[in-house]
This record gives sequence, structure tokens and C-alpha cells, in this order.
Amino acid sequence: MESELHFPTTPSDPDTPRTATTAVNRTLHLLQSDDPDSQIQAAKEIRRLTKTSQKCRRQLSPAVRPLVSMLRLDSLDSNEAALLALLNLAVKDEKNKVNIVASGALEPIISFLQSQNSNMQEYATASLLTLSASTINKPTISAAGAIPLLVEILRHGSPQARVDAVLALYNLSTYSDNISIILEAKPIPSIVDLLKTCKKSSKTTEKCSALIESLVAFDEGRTALTSEEGGVLAVVEVLENGSLQSREHAVGALLTMCQSDRCKYREPILREGVIPGLLELTVQGTPKSQSKAQTLLRLLRDSPHPRSELQPDTLENIVCNLISQIDSEDQSRKAKKMLAEMVQVSMEQSLRHLQQRAVVCTPTDLPINNCTSEVSSK
Repeated sequence: MESELHFPTTPSDPDTPRTATTAVNRTLHLLQSDDPDSQIQAAKEIRRLTKTSQKCRRQLSPAVRPLVSMLRLDSLDSNEAALLALLNLAVKDEKNKVNIVASGALEPIISFLQSQNSNMQEYATASLLTLSASTINKPTISAAGAIPLLVEILRHGSPQARVDAVLALYNLSTYSDNISIILEAKPIPSIVDLLKTCKKSSKTTEKCSALIESLVAFDEGRTALTSEEGGVLAVVEVLENGSLQSREHAVGALLTMCQSDRCKYREPILREGVIPGLLELTVQGTPKSQSKAQTLLRLLRDSPHPRSELQPDTLENIVCNLISQIDSEDQSRKAKKMLAEMVQVSMEQSLRHLQQRAVVCTPTDLPINNCTSEVSSK
């Protein structure tokens, strides 16, 4: 997950490899100047050249150290120009990402997270989002103290900074040692708040859901989510209306909670009307979502064990048991409708399977040489 800032730039991008090389060399030379205005001009040119050109990002990699030095100057103009140039240098370039961190950029970038200037806060957050996409950088960024400040941005930053902060936290959470540090900063109330306001089909929702799924693997995360007003409901709403990937993370989070302590979390999950969404997932979700939804449905009923030989442990019977426990007439109606649809889809799938088995090729039907087989597309 990376971030790239797009701003109006000079339209005269290099037309040929020769002019591009000339522009790169001229810019690198200008960056070495002792004149601050010339350095700023060079940084702006680097940002322009690297906005869309991967080749220029490679050619301009020697600019990293001088730009990092500009971040330490007591000049907002120099800081901003250098930070934007470094951001574009890092986009989709692993070597530059690692080099930027190794060159000492984290200290000034993290200090900008605490800036009173909202633009610098945004640029610094976007930079950490991009730099945290590198596996090598994840432990270093955490060790530099970025995580609590990113959570603070998630709480109080501008709308764009909040989105970039949660995406950066997601990137950092994929390094397992960072999870406990993220939990200590208590991000779940702010993640839930963001989930309530962003589009359920968005990439932001997907990463929020993935981050919650990782955090509720720990008792502190589960407690924080259930203690937050509307926390479980926000996850249920993603399960109902999110993208396929978001729904997979949402059902994974709820399943993790219920598996950790069924007695404690069964009621809070049922209370938010999760059954219709789970039923839909058993029919329309990804293979992982379908499996997790079925497992969660079994855990949510009165007893997690088969009821009797007379009432077999089928998904339909499990759901009927759950529907009988729903107080809300609206939720019960939705659940019954989804159950009917689930049964219909199951019957259609069984019919297709029977038809496929009926159409078999035997030696008495056709010569062996004409008997062909193929698998369905994956």
C-alpha cells in the first residue's frame, strides 16, 4: 500500500530519453548548490520528473541524501519541497524506500507529524504510508516511534491524513512485532469512527477491516472493540455491505472473537443482527468467507454441538435455531429470506452436480480416442 501526491505540475515533461537524461543531470547538479533557492528549485523538478516515470526514479536515486539533508533545514519551503520529492522517489521503488530510511529521513518526517502545519502533517503521513510498504522498513519505522503519532493523526488529523494514517498502520501491522505497539496506542475507537464514515466498498474500509481482524486476535483488541459504542455493529455493517475482501476480513474478525470466548462474545455479535449478512456470505462470499461464515453460524446458535440424530447438524437447522432467537421482526424476516435463498442456491448447485455426473463418457458411448476431459476455469 503506497501513497503518491498529485499536484498540478509543469506540462513540459521530457519528450525523449536524451532530454530526460539531460534534465536529470541538470537537476542533480542544481541540487548540490549551496543556494537554498536553487535546492528548492531542484527538489521541485525532481518531484515533477518522478511523478510518473519509474526510470527517472532510478536515475534520480543519488538525490536521496541531499534531499534528506534539506528536511533538516530550518526552512518550511525547503522541508516541503524535499519531502514531496522524496515521496515521489519512493513510490513503487523498493531501493529508494530503503535508501530514504537508511539515510536518516525518519527523524525529520516523524517530527513533521507533530507540526502545526496541516500540509506538512499530511505530507509526512503520506510519506510514512509509502515507506511502510517496504518489508525492510516496517520494524525501523516502528522503532523510530511513528506508531503512536500515526494513531494521533488517525484521531485528530485532516480527512486525508486520517486515511493515510490507517493505511500506514495496516502496512506496519503486517510485521507481527508491531501489533502489540499498535494496540498500546489504542487505535480501535478511531478505526471504528473511520469505518462509520467511509464508503463500505472503499480500499480504506478494506484496510480498516484487515487491521481490526489482526487486532482482535488479542484480548486487548477484542475488549476495545466491544467496549466502543457501535464497534461490533461497524464490523457487521462491513460484513453486509463491504467489498468481497472487506467482508472476508469482517467475518474473520467476528469469528476470531467468538472462537476466543464464545460465552463472552456470542451475545454482542448476535445483538447487532449479524445473521442475514452471514447467510448471504455462505452463498455469495469468497471460499474463505463462506467457510468462516458457516463456522461462525454454528458457534452463534444455542449449543455448538449437534442437537440430535432426529435434527441433523445441517446449516439449515443451525440457522432455524438462530432465527428462533432473534427478537427483531425485521431481522428475523431478513434471515428467513436469506435462508430460503441459500436453500435455493444449494438445490441449484446440487442439480448441476447431478447433471454433470449424468453426462459421463463411457467406452460404450464413444471410442476411447474421442473421450476428452477438461476442468473448469480457476
